[in-house]
Amino acid sequence: MKALYAAGLGLATLTAVSAFSVVPAAAQECPIDRPVNMAGLGYESHAFHTEVVALIMREGYGCEVEVLPVETLAGFTGLARGDLDANMEIWTANPPPAWQEGLDAGTIADLGPNFPAALEGWFVPRYLVEGPDAPAPDLRTPQDLARYAELFEDPEEPGKGRFYNCVAGWVCEVINSQKLIAYGLEDLYTNFRPGSGGAMAADIISRVRRERPVVFYYWAPTGLFGQIGDDLIQLEEEPFDQAIWDEMREAEEPTRATAYPSSPVHVGANMEFVDAAPALAELLQNYETTTLSTSQAVAYMQDNDADADEAAANFLETTSDWEAWVPADVAARVRAAL
Repeated sequence: MKALYAAGLGLATLTAVSAFSVVPAAAQECPIDRPVNMAGLGYESHAFHTEVVALIMREGYGCEVEVLPVETLAGFTGLARGDLDANMEIWTANPPPAWQEGLDAGTIADLGPNFPAALEGWFVPRYLVEGPDAPAPDLRTPQDLARYAELFEDPEEPGKGRFYNCVAGWVCEVINSQKLIAYGLEDLYTNFRPGSGGAMAADIISRVRRERPVVFYYWAPTGLFGQIGDDLIQLEEEPFDQAIWDEMREAEEPTRATAYPSSPVHVGANMEFVDAAPALAELLQNYETTTLSTSQAVAYMQDNDADADEAAANFLETTSDWEAWVPADVAARVRAAL
């Protein structure tokens, strides 16, 4: 079981009931008398984890669950205010200030890791830098991109390259915009922000499979890496340095940048929700996966044209590790529903 990351949560230890004495789902009363409001961000891994928890809460605990679409920054504010009860992916290496402010104020609870590490960085297709006909054999760092703006030409702004950033409103979009300035690329590249995470992935995958030039930010675990990860090269940045990172984030015109830190991904919850529904908070506290299993779930979604709720059901049907997250009677009700 994960150690608690927020002091004084006081999560109740529930007594496991034998799987052979299953309480009918209809008789199970949710610990709170309103819907559980989960943050719904616009990318696959987050949607998968949210739907796994939602399915368990509905079928195992008798709760109504609503997944509320929200942008990253607004999600943290909503979590602190209580508009949202839980967020299944808090990338702890570079959260917005509202995360730490909520922890300090006692309005947000850090319930520990969902999965232990995530990858973030800038990437180009391998065929651009390797092989006898590679058009950019000496492209190794973001600074090298200054010589290759023509290779990555933006079709809407001839004379400039196109850098594929995150969706507007995501924390990574702000970080990458600062990096473009620090690396001297702001005037050479269009800071292109796709309309959604899905559109971003589809565009990148299409360009890579057609062997078209593209330079972009991305992260793992994602289905994109499950599909084309072997075909990508990560551009080399200076190793993560906290002082440079903080300077880069705060400066209007940063002159230095550093690599993204390795980011443990945690589960966050509103403290009032934790106090009001300790059984549900214990589920969130116990929830723990891996980068690999998350990538596999996202790949399942993409390979089978499946929605996140279908991937969640498949995960719960085909694995058993999740049963350790909940009492035996809850696991039995979920199994019966599946």
